[in-house]
Amino acid sequence: MANGARTAAVIAAMAASITLLIWAGVHNGRQRRLDMQQAQEKAASQVTLVPDSATQSESTTPKLQGKPAPGFTLVDLDGKKVSLADFKGKPVMVNFWATWCGPCKLEMPWFQEFGQKYAGQGLVILGLAADDAGKTVIANTAKKSGVTYPILLADDKVEEAYGGVDYLPETFYVDRSGKVMLETAGITSEDGGKDEIEAHIKKLVASGQ
Repeated sequence: MANGARTAAVIAAMAASITLLIWAGVHNGRQRRLDMQQAQEKAASQVTLVPDSATQSESTTPKLQGKPAPGFTLVDLDGKKVSLADFKGKPVMVNFWATWCGPCKLEMPWFQEFGQKYAGQGLVILGLAADDAGKTVIANTAKKSGVTYPILLADDKVEEAYGGVDYLPETFYVDRSGKVMLETAGITSEDGGKDEIEAHIKKLVASGQ
């Protein structure tokens, strides 16, 4: 009986270990995003708009600059499929953001303003929501920011394609030829950040003309 009990205990322990490994693998991506959220919420509480010097150095290292922008097809808030290829030949800003990201929500009204200002030059802005808040929360956050440009629901596949999206906001400026002209992470200040974004947009819309 003792041996039988011991064998049963060993089997149970092995089963528990296997289950734990499977669970860890499935939730790895979610935990990475949660860790990033908690770190940025802590930074926001200290009125920090960009990562510290070590994090900034790592997160702003160009991943795709000068390379073709990875293609994707995602669903917008109305359930419509939107592809990057739909905007071939146009300058496109691919902006990764999240509902819990303070700097993201700070710059979204700027994107709305510039999207309208440079619409005549073909500028397209795509906001990729990279969190698990749910469609309703994402839609409400976008509405409060006055955003009317497409908001798409990002997934792990597109995040990995764009280098992991280790820090939010991250913006990829895709020129008319489909290459990433510039990529940025975070914003530098409540005032200077807006000016820098517009300067990037001016270069973007001028490319290929």
